[in-house]
Amino acid sequence: MEILIVIGVIVLLVIIVGVYLWTTYNGLVTLNVRVDEAWSDITVQLKRRADLLPNLIETVKGYAAHEKGVFEAVTKARAESISASTPAEASVAENHVQSALKSVFAVAEAYPQLQASQNYLQLQGELVDTEDKIQASRRFYNGGVRELNTKIKTFPNTLFVRGLGFTEREFFEVADAAAIAEPPRVQF
Repeated sequence: MEILIVIGVIVLLVIIVGVYLWTTYNGLVTLNVRVDEAWSDITVQLKRRADLLPNLIETVKGYAAHEKGVFEAVTKARAESISASTPAEASVAENHVQSALKSVFAVAEAYPQLQASQNYLQLQGELVDTEDKIQASRRFYNGGVRELNTKIKTFPNTLFVRGLGFTEREFFEVADAAAIAEPPRVQF
């Protein structure tokens, strides 16, 4: 009878540990997928912005053809943004795109007829909307990374999750947070 109790306790402990490992693993897989999805959302919005930039540049070029350096900076920043594949690379590219956009909008402010152009206003509105979506996507991504990293770092998970192939993910941070705290604004 005593041996059955010992076996029963051992079986119960094995079941509890098994259920814990199972739920922890599934939770980590879910969080990992959520972070991948969030990163995908960011790349979609960055691609959308990259697609808008040439149209914006062409519209502004018609009015300010002599601002060649500004347009080259935007083109270079756009290419860098498109080729970014990690949060760290995307963060650096974000700073460059924001700086370039500020230059474009500064040029646009010097041309009242451009500011009245319906095409320019539509592109500017779409760009501001895209910047808002990028910010929201970044917050969603960083929230998922925070949850995943916390689950990986907490005890007792930290003892075995790395062995299952789970690693901490990078936050999408930028060196100059003030540069992207708000979408670019143009004041008429």
